[in-house]
Amino acid sequence: QVQVVESGGGLVQAGGSLRLSCAASGRTFSRYAMAWFRQAPGKERAFVGGISWSDGSTYYADSVKGRFTISRDNAKNTMYLQMNSLKPEDTAVYYCAAELYGLGYGTFRNAYWGQGTQVTVSS
Repeated sequence: QVQVVESGGGLVQAGGSLRLSCAASGRTFSRYAMAWFRQAPGKERAFVGGISWSDGSTYYADSVKGRFTISRDNAKNTMYLQMNSLKPEDTAVYYCAAELYGLGYGTFRNAYWGQGTQVTVSS
């Protein structure tokens, strides 16, 4: 079992940047595919991007490609989401998910989830 905790959210102006972190407990972090999802008010939770456990392949939603970058540091049991060129429509609660031997994309239905961190982008 693994626990994940997000951090780094906040208020930023459009065009600005933020870096989110997802810290995981346990000694098998490297075996987990990791992902970021987000949920805006009145909308369903949606996949933002993910990273595989095996070779570090990354996957992104079309809406964030070229602006967001996912990375992981297995030595620190941490995943990151670098968000650049932020837009008001990026405003949401961002969730971290960890899925054992997952692909790095998809629903992450068998994942462990964090409590989320709020990102607000002002226009």
